Amino acid sequence: MKNVTDSFVSLGHWPSAGSFGFNTDILATNPINLSVVLGVLIFFGKGVCLNDLLDNRKQRILNTLRNSEELREGAIEQLEKARARLRKVEMEADQFRVNGYSEIEREKLNLINSTYKTLEQLENYKNETILFEQQRAINQVRQRVFQQALQGALGTLNSCLNNELHLRTISANISMLGAMNEITD
Repeated sequence: MKNVTDSFVSLGHWPSAGSFGFNTDILATNPINLSVVLGVLIFFGKGVCLNDLLDNRKQRILNTLRNSEELREGAIEQLEKARARLRKVEMEADQFRVNGYSEIEREKLNLINSTYKTLEQLENYKNETILFEQQRAINQVRQRVFQQALQGALGTLNSCLNNELHLRTISANISMLGAMNEITD
């Protein structure tokens, strides 16, 4: 410390005439430089306070935090709305799924019932067709039997009848027709 005071005291002893040079003694020149710099900073830096800079920085940080909090709250609100919409859509999807399954089951039962009805109708048509064909076949057989019996009877009559028997049969038939006419009149 003595060197520092000596450097200030020795200011008065400098020769003012003619020489200019650098002082290479670090301990003697450094405190002088520091005091000059601090004096300039204090004199010119009164308007620029470190507190003002820190307050400005603090306000910007607080504003950023407030903005972040508002954005966070908005994001949470949007997330809740999206979750509510998701729940609503899931409920609607479940309802559509249930309704779809019940509709499918209903259509399935309707299809099965209509298929059974169609099968019953086809079975009835088949049975009616079989009965119709049986009746037709029976009628054809009857006609053939009748024709064959008639041909056989005519053949037998023709071989058994002579002219006289023939005339007597015709006369008997005519008299029977005449008796029937009288009864109907």
